[in-house]
Amino acid sequence: MGLKRIIAAALLATQFSGAALAQNAGAYLAARQAGFETDFAAAADYYTRALARDLTNPQLMEAATIAHLGLGAVERGLPIARQFAEKGFEAQIPQMMLLAEEVRTKDWAAVLKRIDDKRGVGPLVDGLTKAWALIGQGEMGAALKAFDEVSNQRGLEPFAFYHKALALALVGDFEGAEAILGDERTQALMMTRRAVIVRAEVLSQLDKGADALQLIDGAFGADLDPELKAFRDKLANGGKQPFSLISDATDGVAEVYFTVASALNSDAGDDYTLLYARIAEYLRPDHVEALLLVARLLDSLKQYDLSVETYRKVPASDPSIHAADLGRAEALRRGGKVEAAAEVLQSLVKSHGDLPVVHVTLGDLMRQLERYKEAAGAYSTALSLYGTPQPDHWFVYYARAISYERLSDWAKAEPDFRQALTLNPSQPQVLNYLGYSLVEKQEKLDEALAMIEQAVALRPDSGYIVDSLGWALYRLGRYDEAIGHMERAAELMPVDPVVNDHLGDVLWAVGRKREAEFQWRRALSFVDHEKASGDADPERIRRKLDVGLDQVLAEEGAPPLKVANGAANN
Repeated sequence: MGLKRIIAAALLATQFSGAALAQNAGAYLAARQAGFETDFAAAADYYTRALARDLTNPQLMEAATIAHLGLGAVERGLPIARQFAEKGFEAQIPQMMLLAEEVRTKDWAAVLKRIDDKRGVGPLVDGLTKAWALIGQGEMGAALKAFDEVSNQRGLEPFAFYHKALALALVGDFEGAEAILGDERTQALMMTRRAVIVRAEVLSQLDKGADALQLIDGAFGADLDPELKAFRDKLANGGKQPFSLISDATDGVAEVYFTVASALNSDAGDDYTLLYARIAEYLRPDHVEALLLVARLLDSLKQYDLSVETYRKVPASDPSIHAADLGRAEALRRGGKVEAAAEVLQSLVKSHGDLPVVHVTLGDLMRQLERYKEAAGAYSTALSLYGTPQPDHWFVYYARAISYERLSDWAKAEPDFRQALTLNPSQPQVLNYLGYSLVEKQEKLDEALAMIEQAVALRPDSGYIVDSLGWALYRLGRYDEAIGHMERAAELMPVDPVVNDHLGDVLWAVGRKREAEFQWRRALSFVDHEKASGDADPERIRRKLDVGLDQVLAEEGAPPLKVANGAANN
């Protein structure tokens, strides 16, 4: 059950707690709202206040523990979880927190008793945690049997085998670990970055450095991050990589939660996945990949300040600090702190200027800020670092082309658009942008129209692209053909000012002037007057409403509609 559903259940339960609700209705309602917005800090605060007046409400207690866990404040949530258990209540998340506390304090007897008493988390987590707890007690034989018991449960086999391999590697049985890691039954988990590194370390310990190199190259190619590059360079120079993923049973349980969170990441809600990732972080605060996962999940939940805070936990000395800073910059950008994001990226340019992704990310931010000259420079640096163009570099050429086009440097923009198409011939965004630009410049019109038509065929439900086709036909004077596409674009993007403005022009051109004026008024109502662009200029729209499109075109020195339409209107 996700956080929002649990909070809804909590509210439902409190509706019948009349006295408490009357005395503290504000806290209940604020807690519910914060929970639905996944504002963990506010939810934790308000639920704690609500509990002060209703200490026996299990749904509130459960929701409070979830809020604290989502916030990363496990120590503050534990007293509530203990009280929850002492009152005889049972629920997954409070029990998860209590189990994690016992693991962190290495109270393996308590861990095993909790699991045997069915007061744990679920079959997968409990089964793997039991095995690691037995290792914590020095009972390796029993632990291996416990891993096998998990593997006998439907759908859990890959997880069980993977953790069994980790356990064997921990005690130095690298041959046994490799036999499992190379087994087809484990392959469902072997495509992850972490699993590849684990196996490469195991192969290295078995003096199979060449196999480890082949594994890394096959999984990651030549574009390696600093950690992988250092890893590969050491192997290539004949060095051995120690097994470093886990150092004890507590690390093993942390890995259980990280493995589950990674598996949930594509299937479950981000709020629920976050709870498992937070436990991994709690059990092992130096688990950098868990920190990065937590931060990404918080970002996706629009908890940008918490995301930034989590990214900051990655040590500056860690090889993944560039990934953390890139994520931090993105969270700052999405949270509206674009200048702070720019500062982070500028610092990254100084510390990790050899990484193309740093310059691409800086270029993207500069383009958003409409600092197109700086954007083009950042993209150029990235492309020089990439070297020989590869298919996945198409976006960098495309983004640099947009920057040049916005700088009115078409001589540089067009070659970049065409290079992007060479690398990705059926990319609808590039086809649309280049085709639209050529139409606006009245150049290579047949080719331009063909590009836009191809883009529409590829993305028929994209309002922007359908608008481009309608507008291109309008610019070519083919008004009757344009009208249907423009109306379709307005259906797809009913509140877009540019689309509505374009539709108004086309309606005017076919003589439907009242409808045209209606669309211009709609367009004007949707314009962001503080950030108005030339594509939807409010002053021009007002002028069209005052004197009509024909007069506006005459004032601008543009060809009149009847001329643009050629023989079609004769």
